[in-house]
Amino acid sequence: MLKSIVKKGMIGVLVGIILVIVARLTHFPPMFQAMFFIYAILGAVVFILLDAPSMNRIEGGKAVVALVLFYVVLSGVYIAGASLWPQYDPEVEKGKIKKILKAKRAKTNLGKQEELIARAKALAERAKSITKQLNALGAGAQVASQGASEVAFTMGAASGDLVALGKEQWDLQECYNCHKLFGIGGKKRGPKLDNIGNLMTPEQLYEKILYPKRWMTEGFEKQYKKGKMPDKYRDLMEDSEVQALVAFLSTLRDTSVTTPKPIKMKLK
Repeated sequence: MLKSIVKKGMIGVLVGIILVIVARLTHFPPMFQAMFFIYAILGAVVFILLDAPSMNRIEGGKAVVALVLFYVVLSGVYIAGASLWPQYDPEVEKGKIKKILKAKRAKTNLGKQEELIARAKALAERAKSITKQLNALGAGAQVASQGASEVAFTMGAASGDLVALGKEQWDLQECYNCHKLFGIGGKKRGPKLDNIGNLMTPEQLYEKILYPKRWMTEGFEKQYKKGKMPDKYRDLMEDSEVQALVAFLSTLRDTSVTTPKPIKMKLK
């Protein structure tokens, strides 16, 4: 009996390892890899139980009580096991999908980030041209000042819109699962980012989001080695969405919060 348990247990572990390797090669998340391994072990337990000696026959009221207890225990095990896995609210997920699709569908519409930036740049060039002509003609500075104010206001609106879209990306991509910001979120997998705008340039932030291995954070060496910062965002996000997130992160300049120093890595 013991020999059979050991043999089937080893087979279960071997099958579990094979499933984990296959799942990893096919890019299943670590959570699913663990689930496949557990299923393999549970399968081995079932085959071990098949060799268990038969129980004494139970009849009448004892049989009913035993059956009820069996289902209570089994249900308890399944419920307890299920509670260990991440729980999702379908309505919350639908809301996130709707926001993501809305941003993608409307990204070229008038008033969105790219259009606003383009309009601001065009207006800036126009104001420069008008100012140049006025200076050449010796006109008053009041008109030029009004033109400059109009440009500044429009560019501010464009910048504010871009930052707002970036904050939305922060929530949609669930960055708060690993990073604490404004005292909210974070599970010690990543640093606080309240002052990241003073430590990294927009270009560096852009690179860190898409190629996380190129940057390591001081004090988070273990998390860096384990690859806690995923490299999935260059597949999940469009460039305009990454740019918006970078714009939002660049505004985070709260020096009262200690944000660890980012370190540029020399990759082979």
